[in-house]
Amino acid sequence: MSDRIRIGVVSAGGMAHAHMRAAVTLLDVELRAVADPRLDAAAKAAQTYHIPFHSARWQDVVERDDVDMVIVASPDWFHAEQSVAALNAGKHVLCEKPMTATVEQAKQITDAAKRSRAYFMIGQVCRFAPGFAKTKQLIDKGAIGELFYIESEYAHNYAHAQGVGGWRKSTEHLREPYLGGGCHAVDLVRWIGGNPTEVFAYANHKCLTDWPVNDCTIAVYQFPNGVIGKVFVSVGCNRRYTMRSCFYGTTGTIISDNTTPWITLYQKEDSPPPFPGQEGSRGVGIEIPVPALGKGVADEIMDLVRCIKAKTPPSLNAKEGASTVLACLSAVKSAKEHRPVPLDYSVFE
Repeated sequence: MSDRIRIGVVSAGGMAHAHMRAAVTLLDVELRAVADPRLDAAAKAAQTYHIPFHSARWQDVVERDDVDMVIVASPDWFHAEQSVAALNAGKHVLCEKPMTATVEQAKQITDAAKRSRAYFMIGQVCRFAPGFAKTKQLIDKGAIGELFYIESEYAHNYAHAQGVGGWRKSTEHLREPYLGGGCHAVDLVRWIGGNPTEVFAYANHKCLTDWPVNDCTIAVYQFPNGVIGKVFVSVGCNRRYTMRSCFYGTTGTIISDNTTPWITLYQKEDSPPPFPGQEGSRGVGIEIPVPALGKGVADEIMDLVRCIKAKTPPSLNAKEGASTVLACLSAVKSAKEHRPVPLDYSVFE
């Protein structure tokens, strides 16, 4: 392996371009190959980002000797086959969220990751959003005491975001919005609150009526240590995109988002200040500045690159990605069956 991590990209769609744009700004990586079944799209990406090889076959990327790491940014139902093949070939994998479309496919990746000498990382980019990262840091430091309630929302409008060829609304491969987009919010509350043990959900279909799936879901989760939480997902609402999230503790509250340049911290009057010299602002809330968006996928890529070079497995590993898939699809199942659904993560052990 050269000093620079050599990357191959599977797909030339929107998120693949986000990864390629990020990669060309990084000193520790180089793009070596790109593949897309639309050969013209692969060729255009290769020209745009000065990538020496392109193909219509994703296997051609995975099999190349000059590729150390594969970015899987194809539609969800291809993730398992492509990620498993890359891991079996000894390639490190950064896979776009959601990790897979089914729990069974998630298990295929977790099993392959256990067998492989390479690393697998799931691209849950919101863990790298500065506001959410600062929120977790403060909660871990005890800034709001003991957590008792958490909530997050994924509010978006997919009316004009159907994916290349309309794959997000495909009837051949049903893509549940609560998994496809809502996995951001579910992964966030899992990251901070731990793996939920049970979920009850309701869903409806009022906005994107020509889509084959529900476009609004609200799910209530039971988390460890008696913490309760809620996740709201809408992909047809008429508002600006937001992932506004609230975290309530016994001595304070944090309100954060991944689109605003601050998070707000409320604390009891007798709480220690979160930062030295920050006194006297408990009742009205402390606005803590953060970069609004951070570097997004560039941070993801560099996190895996650091792990590869340090020979340290990534924290956002296959089991983390699989656990978010399980938590999402269990909510979908609950809404369909009108009953609470327990979550059993042992399938990924």
